[in-house]
Amino acid sequence: MAQVFALTVTVFTLLGFVSAIEAVMKTRTAQGAVAWVIVLLTFPYIAVPIYWIFGRTKFDGYVEQRKAVEEALKSSQQATSDAIWPNSVNTDDLCDTFRTLLPLARTAVTVGNDIDLLVNGKATHSALMDAIHGAQKHIYLVYYIIRDDHIGAELINALIIKAQQGLAVHVIYDEIGSRAFARSPLLNRALSRGVKIVPFNTTRGRRNRFQLNFRNHRKLACVDSRLALLGGHNIGCEYLGQDPKIGPWRDTHIQIQGPSVLAIELTFAADWRWATGEQLQLSFTKPRESRHGKQVLIFPSDPSSEFEEAGLMYHQLISDAKQRLWITSPYFVPDHSIISALQLAVLRGVDVRVMIPHNPDGPVVAMANWSYTKELLPAGVKVFRYGPGFMHQKVTLVDDYLCAIGTANFDNRSFKLAFEITAIINDKDFAQEVQQMLEADFASATEVSRQHFHQRPIWFRPAMALARLLSPVL
Repeated sequence: MAQVFALTVTVFTLLGFVSAIEAVMKTRTAQGAVAWVIVLLTFPYIAVPIYWIFGRTKFDGYVEQRKAVEEALKSSQQATSDAIWPNSVNTDDLCDTFRTLLPLARTAVTVGNDIDLLVNGKATHSALMDAIHGAQKHIYLVYYIIRDDHIGAELINALIIKAQQGLAVHVIYDEIGSRAFARSPLLNRALSRGVKIVPFNTTRGRRNRFQLNFRNHRKLACVDSRLALLGGHNIGCEYLGQDPKIGPWRDTHIQIQGPSVLAIELTFAADWRWATGEQLQLSFTKPRESRHGKQVLIFPSDPSSEFEEAGLMYHQLISDAKQRLWITSPYFVPDHSIISALQLAVLRGVDVRVMIPHNPDGPVVAMANWSYTKELLPAGVKVFRYGPGFMHQKVTLVDDYLCAIGTANFDNRSFKLAFEITAIINDKDFAQEVQQMLEADFASATEVSRQHFHQRPIWFRPAMALARLLSPVL
């Protein structure tokens, strides 16, 4: 017994030392590295398992898979470039935001796109089902959450019909977000009837096998290389406001038709390759060449990349704002650099507004939201809390021409740990639609003032401080 104990102590001490070295080398902030080193060397028995499950922020292997997809498309002479580049915008003609973000996006800014703004669940669900019913060749879906309820069953039934008609139907779900669906008869029925449906498999790969921290948080649908949908909606009754425990659900999605759909399909192909090891044989239909329509940059982001892409995207949007910056996010737990960028935007005269849910998803998130709100108010940032139900949309409006709609929140998880996708749209008419939508939301929200903090009980301040300490893992 004594020998087993001594061996256990020795093993955990060595693992703590090795893990501490890796934390120093790979943790992205000095504060985080110091914290991990202290706890790994002091309490290795507890800290080592936690570190290997939750501590790492680098997802290994995916970037190589994505490059392999891109190379495979080139080597097989498929029409990726031929389809996208005739509709692309010359670098000299790009706005500052697009010019800066283009290298991170790894695709082109295209024109010739038609975009429909889908407000709330009924519009989004109807558009998705219409797209599936009208599919002629293939259907590609990625969803963080698929519920085993009547909305999930309606989707699966439609996909089964299309699979039995001979269409290629491929679906990816996140095994954490859709853990109930992964064990459901609904999934088994889809598999038995020709739908290729797989978990994203974030624990695949030698160095990812213990990780529970990474998520594929994308919500997208691609049909026949001609139409795509993306935004905040997952698949489930609550996203249509049909869950009485949650109540009304405020969300935003978009439908895109045009060459930007091809960039979204390329993102799906990289996800499919990671999930299955299979190279998806894309066969793009070349879109009609057009110099009209909306300029769009599809911006996928993931934790395998060298940079924190989603965070840099939001930094650029904030930095480029000159008159207006309106942000809506259900999880507003930013890092210090984002806070500083927002404060600077106000100081240079920008109308900065942040909208978050009045009732966030959990008490810790709620306290963290209050903590960052307290820091923003003195600089003049206007913070609004949306009241009628849960607000889940991820929408940013910059000045009178640029908006970003997608899946990425303003939090550490989206910046460092999640696979996300955002459409950034440069079009004044569409920006005006988004403005009108957000103005209606602001009218249903309450602006936070400093007085709100004075009215809180005595335990509120320490609760905010504790939530802020936990913000990196929210």
